Amino acid sequence: MSLFGNGLDAAVQKAFTRPAPKSAPAQMRYLVRQLKGTKAVAQMLRISQRTVERYVKDQIHKPRPDLAARLENEVKKRWQPQIRARARQKAATTGGIVIDTRARMGYTAPIGSTDQDRIRHLTIALPPQYAARLFDAQEQGATDQQLQEIAAEALKEVYFQDGGRRAGSLEEVRFTDIEHLEFDL
Repeated sequence: MSLFGNGLDAAVQKAFTRPAPKSAPAQMRYLVRQLKGTKAVAQMLRISQRTVERYVKDQIHKPRPDLAARLENEVKKRWQPQIRARARQKAATTGGIVIDTRARMGYTAPIGSTDQDRIRHLTIALPPQYAARLFDAQEQGATDQQLQEIAAEALKEVYFQDGGRRAGSLEEVRFTDIEHLEFDL
């Protein structure tokens, strides 16, 4: 998955009230309950139905690394959907989202201003409308580039223009060479 998509998912997962199942048999049982059958789980994980049944009965405990990663990913995608939705809704309406990034940033501005790109480490609270745009775009299957453009627009308004108080003639913000990216609600 993408850097931005994973970052947004990790931010929402911090709102969980209970930890997701850790052991492979517990994760498998959870998925069987969610998908209402072993056949659907087997198809989703690309393993045999019999293997799923053996995990459910605690006959197998340790999956292969690739299967363990797929299993954990699928469980986290489905874990506590109401709390996930509530956290996204709160960020999109009242709370906003905090972005912590270390990346190369620059801007296009009128002649006579310094617009050289440089590495900046920023931790900035973005307004709720940008959180809503990021989550909506993620749900609609936006690419990493599209999410990056939304984040760049948010940084332009909040960091470079300070909500309209300065740099009013700023045209475009470049947000590239991302070394670190983390979101928090």
